[in-house]
Amino acid sequence: MSFDLSQLGWDETFVSTFRPYDRSDTVPGRVLRADRGVSTVLTADGVTRAGLGGNALLEAARDPSLLPCSGDWVVLRTWPDRRVTLELVLPRRTTLIRRTADKDSSGQVLAANMDTVAVVEPIFPEPNDARVERLLALAWESGADPVLVLTKSDTARDPEAVARQLARLAPDVPVFPVSVQRGAGLDRLRELVAPGRTLALLGRSGAGKSTLANALAGTSVMPVQAIRDADGKGRHTTAFRNLVTVPGGGGVIDTPGIRGVGLLDTEGGLDRAFADVIEIAGHCRFDDCGHESEPGCAVQAALADGSLPPRRLASWRKLRREVAVESRRRSVRLATAPRRRQH
Repeated sequence: MSFDLSQLGWDETFVSTFRPYDRSDTVPGRVLRADRGVSTVLTADGVTRAGLGGNALLEAARDPSLLPCSGDWVVLRTWPDRRVTLELVLPRRTTLIRRTADKDSSGQVLAANMDTVAVVEPIFPEPNDARVERLLALAWESGADPVLVLTKSDTARDPEAVARQLARLAPDVPVFPVSVQRGAGLDRLRELVAPGRTLALLGRSGAGKSTLANALAGTSVMPVQAIRDADGKGRHTTAFRNLVTVPGGGGVIDTPGIRGVGLLDTEGGLDRAFADVIEIAGHCRFDDCGHESEPGCAVQAALADGSLPPRRLASWRKLRREVAVESRRRSVRLATAPRRRQH
C-alpha cells in the first residue's frame, strides 16, 4: 500500500534537501515514533523500522538533541541483506525542545516539523496560569504557531468566559474551549490538521492530549486512562512521542505528559508569551529600567492602575531568571566542550 507523503507535509523544500541523498537504495520518510535508537518511519511504501546508521549515528553521538524524533523527515537506506537504517535527519523546520534535568542544560526534542503547537490545559479542576505561560513560551520558541486548547469544556458552566480569562495570558494566541465528549470545538482544531499540516499537543499528564489525538484521528490510536474526579490527576499511559496520521491528510504529534517543563534558550519565545509586559516595558523612561522604583517606570504605573496583574509580572521575572541561568550554563558547556573532547 502506497502513501502520499505530501499529505504529511513533504513539500518542495524537503524534496530539495533530500535530493543530494537520493539514490537507488535510499528513500525519504517521516518518523512516527523513536525508541532507544530504533525508529518507526512512514515512507511512500508503508511503515518500516530502522536503526541508526551513517551520519545520523555520528550526529546523535555529538549532540543527543539531534536524535531522530517524532515528526522528523529522514533518509532511510536499504542494505543488500534487507536491513534498513536511518542515515540522516533532514534539517528541521520547527523544533519543540525543553531543557532536561541534567546539569549540562542539554535539550530534549519533543517534536519536529509541526506547523502548530497546541498547549493543552484542562478546564477542570481549574487551569494553572503559570503552567500555561511556561508552555506558551516553549511553543513560541519552537517556531510554530501556538494555540491554547482548553479541554473538558463540558465541565464548565461558561467555557467561553474561561477562555476569555485565559486569553489575557496568551497575547496573539487563539484560545479554543473543547469537549471531546460532546464534540464541541473540534472543527476548529481539525482545520489545523488539514492535508500537509501537523499539530503537536503539549501539556501535563491528564490534560486530555491522547483523547484529543484519538478524536482528531477518528479512531483509538493512543491509549488513555481515566483520571480522578477529585483533582483531575491520573496515570497517563502515553510514555512516548507519537505522530498519528489523520484520515484525509495531516498529522497529530502526541507528546508524553510533562510534570516539569524546563526552559532552555527561550528568550525569544518568552518575549512572545509575555508580549503585553514587553509592550508596557517599552514605554519606560530608561532603556535599562529594572521596573522596581525607577522614575518613569511604565511597568510600575501599570501595576498601580491595575492594567498589569502583579502575578503576571512575577511570572515573567521568574521565567526570565530561569532562562538567564540556563543560557549561562549552556554557554559554559559549549565553551568547555572542546577541552573535554581533548581529554
